[in-house]
Amino acid sequence: MKATLLGFLEVARNAGISVSNAESIDAFNALALVGYDDRLTVKDSLGLVLAKTAEERRRFDACFDRYFDVGKLDAAQRASDSEALEPAESRPESEDGTLPSLERILLDDDRASLVRLLYASAAAVDLASIRLFTQAGFYARRILEAMGIVGLEASIARMRSSGVAGEARTADDLELRRDAVRELAKDLVERRLALRGEEPQGVRDRFLLDARLTNVDRRDVERMRVLVRDIARRLAIHHGRTRKHARRGHLDMRHTMRRNVAYDGVAFKIAWKKRKIEKPRLVVLCDVSGSMASLAHFLLLFVHCLNEALADLRAFAFANRTIEVTEILRDDSIDVATKKIMAELGFRSSDYGRSFEDFENDWIDAVDRKTTVVILGDARTNYGDPRVDVLRRLFERCKRLVWLNPENRVAWGADDSAMLRYLPYCHMASVCNRLRHLERLATDLLGITQPRPASVEL
Repeated sequence: MKATLLGFLEVARNAGISVSNAESIDAFNALALVGYDDRLTVKDSLGLVLAKTAEERRRFDACFDRYFDVGKLDAAQRASDSEALEPAESRPESEDGTLPSLERILLDDDRASLVRLLYASAAAVDLASIRLFTQAGFYARRILEAMGIVGLEASIARMRSSGVAGEARTADDLELRRDAVRELAKDLVERRLALRGEEPQGVRDRFLLDARLTNVDRRDVERMRVLVRDIARRLAIHHGRTRKHARRGHLDMRHTMRRNVAYDGVAFKIAWKKRKIEKPRLVVLCDVSGSMASLAHFLLLFVHCLNEALADLRAFAFANRTIEVTEILRDDSIDVATKKIMAELGFRSSDYGRSFEDFENDWIDAVDRKTTVVILGDARTNYGDPRVDVLRRLFERCKRLVWLNPENRVAWGADDSAMLRYLPYCHMASVCNRLRHLERLATDLLGITQPRPASVEL
């Protein structure tokens, strides 16, 4: 526990909390008195010792919650608070103090043991010593190797080569769960990086572009806004240049040579290839319910910044009903617009069926054969009617329907997720939980001329 607490004290200093050597000793003495069993008691005790002002208390709460966060497996249950606080290597899994193998944990769907194995492996590779985002891939791979992913991959290969149908299905299931474990390891590394001290701005920016949006520290939110605006501005400028070049067309050598035969081949008359360029028409439906609120903010910001390139754009927000937010995003600053939208619908339980029905009843005329529809949501219906029939009619009516889901592919269809039911009526469905994903989406939307075949991007 000593190394864990020392790591937290270092993170607290990096977050701007003044922690002296004497206060570090006081923190150890306080925990020696109250013990480590109750998470809330530990948090309050450390807060009383380390935080001297209201601002430091706010930073302390954020640091504590992030440092001792356990993470999720496909949006599944969190471990108990005491498990989240106590380092995994200090908790024996069985009478002999050993953890089950990674393969056995995945086959049994033992999520608590998976979290403990993850943290034990992170401690074994000394994740606390990570300093730069360029080390993220290295540490993630080391954690996976310590967890036993090499043996897992060998077992998957053996099952596939056995020729037994049952083992082939088991191998498919293990591959999906293996991908989820990789995401868990990457998320853990990103959370540790987000709590590190200041780095050169360019290095930090590259980390933020590739970091999961839910892993971004509060101190980086404003910088993320700057990065979103920069991406939108670059795309708008690039789109304008592309359209100007496309209006002129490319040189048509065959027609140019024919026109200039009378001039002995001297190109006095130039012929250009012409093609019709359509500015994309976009309709965005954004889930702003409780589970999507933080991600919805970045998408609304991105749409707000893309108004120049996407003049024919209509935006809608939904949770348990749907409202149009086009004018709010156009007329107000992003901060004011976001507050208005979240005050109207934010943090409510999602009802996809009713929301889709509202859109069909009131705004279906906004969609035609030239419109691209983008839906941002986790497709979690709270076990309500998903109204797949409405999405099918929308799919048949629009030029292209793109669904952006922040959850990992393996979580689609789990519990109350209706994503697999919606999937046949999407031209493209993609995981979207990083700024790179949003940039790739915008690049695709601005450059597309014909709908792609139905596909799923992992």
